Amino acid sequence: MNIHELIGELKEVGTSKIVLLVADGIGGLPLEPGGKTELETARTPNLDKCAREGVCGLSIPVLPGITPGSGPGHLGLFGYDPLQYRIGRGILEALGINFQVGSKDVAVRGNFCTLDAAGKISDRRAGRPTTERCVATVEKMRSIKIPGVEIFVEPVKEHRFVVVFRGEGLGDAVNDTDPQVIGVTPLVAKGGDPASAKTAEVVNNFVAQAGKVLAADAPTNGVTLRGFAKYPKIGTMQEVYGLKSAALAIYPMYKGLARLVGMDVLDAGQTLNDQMTLLKKVWDKYDFFFLHYKYTDSTGEDGNFPAKVDMIEKLDAAIPAVMELKPDVFIVTGDHSTPSKMRSHSWHPVPTLIHAAMARTDAVTEFSESACLSGGLGQFQAMHLMLLAMAHAGRLGKYGA
Repeated sequence: MNIHELIGELKEVGTSKIVLLVADGIGGLPLEPGGKTELETARTPNLDKCAREGVCGLSIPVLPGITPGSGPGHLGLFGYDPLQYRIGRGILEALGINFQVGSKDVAVRGNFCTLDAAGKISDRRAGRPTTERCVATVEKMRSIKIPGVEIFVEPVKEHRFVVVFRGEGLGDAVNDTDPQVIGVTPLVAKGGDPASAKTAEVVNNFVAQAGKVLAADAPTNGVTLRGFAKYPKIGTMQEVYGLKSAALAIYPMYKGLARLVGMDVLDAGQTLNDQMTLLKKVWDKYDFFFLHYKYTDSTGEDGNFPAKVDMIEKLDAAIPAVMELKPDVFIVTGDHSTPSKMRSHSWHPVPTLIHAAMARTDAVTEFSESACLSGGLGQFQAMHLMLLAMAHAGRLGKYGA
């Protein structure tokens, strides 16, 4: 019996409400030995109050030592084993912009990048162009044609776009062309099986044509592709947990993750205040609310320690808007750590708090990595967080006689 089968036996109908606030990449590292992390540096009176009244710990997104992408990081938080549900980022991006992915489709997440005169990557995100520039640059790539395959290129946000290849016999076992470092050329796509080799041939053709179309468009003069994926089979939050669920996210990929597991994806506006206003407005319509906050991750990826501290403090200022609604269970965590020191996702366990009437409080008095290390939740796999949420919400019955 797997976890979802067990939940199917134990889940109970209720009126309790659960709020999961994901501060993307919130975990960090000190810049110097013995120093403070971004979270420890930030002034967070509201998160600290929740920590004192609740129970804390550290969640492990996948397995110890494994650095997760945003997809597996979030799927774990939603209670889906990220080792069982290996879902490519392309599907998530496509669903995030509400592109209808079919059975003949392979979806891919694209990044604009900057290529130097030697064809080497000098900036993996092309200087984070405006979304307006993204839209204009995508329009140029729509001129690319490849016999036997339909190609759909759609803008997402800033340096991100989606490509969907539609055709017979396409596979998704294709490597990313993003080498994840600068100073080297993009990787050549290769397929892991005959169907994927067909896809890889199409991809290399597409990238070559894109290079010609965008040659004069620096800094957005190159593309890399990652997360090749076909549409997976996956149970919804309603089917698994019996929860009517809503997603209040701004960035398309996280909307895609929510849509993948059957959440209603609401128009959450463009700011944290917009999200909080909408949360209050729809409070009576749902059982489970997924709130996503991106900027703790993007500042970490930029290596901007002070900016990440500032983003954490801005998030803390919004916490009272959630608490005044009196959720039965309020969870704050991240899908992974993104230390400014590393400028990337990392494997470090993520600070997590559960605020609920039935929480067994611990000695933690502040929400931080070092404090959560001694919390009552200990260190646990993120895919078990929804079990804890359901239990604290009074929505799980007893197992066995």
